[in-house]
Amino acid sequence: MMENVTKIPVAAPTEPLRIVFMGTPEFAAASLGALADFAAETDASIAGVFTREDKPAGRGHKLTPPPVKLLAEKMGVPVCQPRTLRTPEAFEELRGFEANLIVVAAYGRILPAEVLELPKYGCINVHGSLLPEYRGAAPMQRAIIDGKPFTGITTMYMNEGIDTGDMLEICRVEIGAEDDFGTVHDRMAEAGGKLLVSTLRSLCAGTLVRTPQPEEGATYAAKIEKADCRVDFTRPAAVIHDLIRGCSPAPLAWTHTPDGKLLKITASCVADGGAPAGEAGTVVALDAHGEGGITVACGEGAIVLTRIVPEGKGKMSAAEFIRGRKISIGERLV
Repeated sequence: MMENVTKIPVAAPTEPLRIVFMGTPEFAAASLGALADFAAETDASIAGVFTREDKPAGRGHKLTPPPVKLLAEKMGVPVCQPRTLRTPEAFEELRGFEANLIVVAAYGRILPAEVLELPKYGCINVHGSLLPEYRGAAPMQRAIIDGKPFTGITTMYMNEGIDTGDMLEICRVEIGAEDDFGTVHDRMAEAGGKLLVSTLRSLCAGTLVRTPQPEEGATYAAKIEKADCRVDFTRPAAVIHDLIRGCSPAPLAWTHTPDGKLLKITASCVADGGAPAGEAGTVVALDAHGEGGITVACGEGAIVLTRIVPEGKGKMSAAEFIRGRKISIGERLV
């Protein structure tokens, strides 16, 4: 399949790379940090950084800058935070940096055609999947939710489609059986930074090739919505465990206690042994020792909830919740 796709050589730049970086969260900050190291070792430079606006965070709703902004300011690189790239003002601000390459990692904004066409050497994106699988906003979480044993990073040239541009380099990242989004994210962020540098080194050496994406095997990883995180206990325990892993530490899978209060779940495991007696969603066993566990019957097997966030409370172990007499055997989570 891939062997029949024509690979297109990429000409080496004829001048030093002058780069504008676009990104927002921690995942992107790892790529910016790696890019800074690359620039320090070569004749490349980072002219400016574009990131999303500061957002309210925490109980006090204090305006908090995104991780990429914090790192860029520490590096002494100019930072721009336009609400959109589709205004003449934002475009002129970008053009003023006279960049010949744009690097993007989890920016969270669509780049219009005029931006994609602006830099002489194109726009390179660091995407958190093995394309063409999991194009879109939530590739890492969707891979875990789907129970995949591995995922990876793809660097690609951007076009007007959503993650449909020509692929450049890839690397594979394992997903362990007990990994969650937090642990996978951190490994992926590091891998993304390393692959970006590898891609730029290949570009500068004239050895980079671009490979058009096949449509066969293409999937879309939509943004995780609240409804996606609701636990359906009629599904198999292994599927529910993957959902909990993929949504932890954020936004968290959730259900309701018998009194209608929200119960978020941060960690779980699949119960050993055969399927316990009980309708799906029924609490069939409680363990108040150590971290403890709330064992809930599923459509197939049972899931043990080990760490939770009750409505109006902080994170706690299942054992703490049980000792507070907040749940009983025979009750149903809905």
